[in-house]
Amino acid sequence: MADTAHRPEHRYGNRPTMKDVAAKAGVGLKTVSRVVNGEPGVTPDTERRVQEAIEVLGFRRNDSARVLRKGRTATVGLVLEDLADPFYGPLSRAVEEVARAHGALLINGSSAEDPDREQELALALCARRVDGLIVIPAGDDHRYLEPEIRAGVATVFVDRPAGRIDADAVLSDSFGGAREGTAHLIAHGHRRIGFVGDRPRIHTASERLRGYRAAMEDAGLPVREEWVSLGSTDPERVDAAVRGMLAAPEPVTALFAGNNRVTVTAVRALAGRARPVALVGFDDIELADLLGITVIAQDAAALGRTAAERLFRRLEGADGAPERVVLGTTLLARGSGEVAPSAG
Repeated sequence: MADTAHRPEHRYGNRPTMKDVAAKAGVGLKTVSRVVNGEPGVTPDTERRVQEAIEVLGFRRNDSARVLRKGRTATVGLVLEDLADPFYGPLSRAVEEVARAHGALLINGSSAEDPDREQELALALCARRVDGLIVIPAGDDHRYLEPEIRAGVATVFVDRPAGRIDADAVLSDSFGGAREGTAHLIAHGHRRIGFVGDRPRIHTASERLRGYRAAMEDAGLPVREEWVSLGSTDPERVDAAVRGMLAAPEPVTALFAGNNRVTVTAVRALAGRARPVALVGFDDIELADLLGITVIAQDAAALGRTAAERLFRRLEGADGAPERVVLGTTLLARGSGEVAPSAG
């Protein structure tokens, strides 16, 4: 028969309490509370016994209960599109740094570009009583958040504006950046320029397409239907779109890629071609400087930082109508966007 007399007791989910510490140290509950919260009125010897009990038991103060008594949970939620997308790394980090500076914890999750999942995640965070939300929206109808906002959950949208509600938003100048990038290709002699972008329902995709069209119109150039392709950023779809534009009777001589994922696929599709094709991408990508890829760069960290600072200003009582802040983009000319059109 197995000896169970000394088998350790597993208490997963049953954390030690201040009562456990008090019993272990042989002191009253109020004394433990004073030690835990750094209050005066405890002798050095008693404090030592309490600290020893805390260490032995692995006790941790329940900050959630403490902040709830103050009406705040000291947590904020961040709803991203895709945690695997490199664009969101510096954005999320900047939000976390601002939250930490305000003594708050950041909880984030990914909507996977699914409006239903975005709503489920945002409401789940609200149910856990986060003080505020920063949302990169997947959907175009955010009326589901109106009760939460009325209940005091500060909410800021970033990268894309909210749909069908008024809320603070921090955006990049997608229209202006795409217009500048396309104009850059035109300035290097290109007249047949293709645009490959994300799904048309996405605000940034539609704004970048609008910027591309504006630059072409500014230069008096036509935009043929076969030069524009919007849809999933799945590599197979993007690759087919690029190859189709290059195989047309009058192939494009340059491409504008609507985001970082499109740019990566476009670089692969263009690799090794006998006739070089100029390329400008929206969003910087890893190794773009070494590969010589010209891009319209967003400052993802500035987007996250600005949105988080706006959120905490709201939490600290800032009134006023919702505001839309638009941050500029930067053209980084590295070679691929400066290729002249091939003869013939």
